[in-house]
Amino acid sequence: MATMTRLTTNEQLQSALETSGDKPLLVFKHSTRCPISSRAYEEVMTYLQDKPNESVEYAIIYVVEDRTVSNEAASLIGIRHESPQLILVNVGKPTWHTSHSHITSDALKEQLH
Repeated sequence: MATMTRLTTNEQLQSALETSGDKPLLVFKHSTRCPISSRAYEEVMTYLQDKPNESVEYAIIYVVEDRTVSNEAASLIGIRHESPQLILVNVGKPTWHTSHSHITSDALKEQLH
């Protein structure tokens, strides 16, 4: 099972984006106060527990608790903030993103395998 690294500082975010040149980075922006985001979280966890692509790094940003990191991610990646949201970053650039009810384990399998 792959795990998600929680990004709590802008420095961690910057470092994760820099290393996306070596290994793609999937960023999950999650709101702990939103039932739609809770469902999306369950979908992401289902994917991570069922043969995830091990050549991808997985990160999570809690958009309420770590708002400055969430805002910085939108700025650096160039994708308008939504929550819940998945953004795949390769060499510092977004290559795929989706949000809300489109976040499913099947969508992740399709994009990451």
